[in-house]
Amino acid sequence: MADEDYDINDLKRRMQGALSVFKNDLAGLRTGRASASLLDPIVVAAYGSTMPLNQVATVSVPEPRMLSVQVWDKGMVHAVDKAIRESNLGLNPIIEGTLLRLPIPELNTERRKELVKIAHKYVEATKVAVRHVRRDGLDELKDLEKEGLISEDSLRVYSDRVQKITDEAIAEADRMLAAKEQEIMQV
Repeated sequence: MADEDYDINDLKRRMQGALSVFKNDLAGLRTGRASASLLDPIVVAAYGSTMPLNQVATVSVPEPRMLSVQVWDKGMVHAVDKAIRESNLGLNPIIEGTLLRLPIPELNTERRKELVKIAHKYVEATKVAVRHVRRDGLDELKDLEKEGLISEDSLRVYSDRVQKITDEAIAEADRMLAAKEQEIMQV
């Protein structure tokens, strides 16, 4: 038996990767407080391609309800302004030379509910990614059993382990969603 042919840690690592992407997506949802990570998902059309905002400007939080974006290249100011306005974050930059000020408006109940819906879309995408990893792992196990490298009993034991780590990853995503939902709905 070559039970060491199957690496369950690789599946754990891939599921953790999906969870870390989800965590980054949640960090980009605004909750009424200024956070530099709020602008992380924004990409800017710059120099003939698209670049993350943090590669063309510096984002800072000068006060609790204000973000400032210091654009490094004066020619990029309008592209950054356009990217922020089109980001669906509900922010309207005020341009002062190469500095963009972004006042963070209060979230109304309707906008909070929209943000919760977006968070639910993110968690569904994460769960789908985790389930794809599970499917890949189970397919690999079935192939190993067909080749005679693991027994039917080992297949069952490993399949149970794969399901267990899948359930843990989905439960972690649900916990992260619940915490973010509470943070969004907090007035």
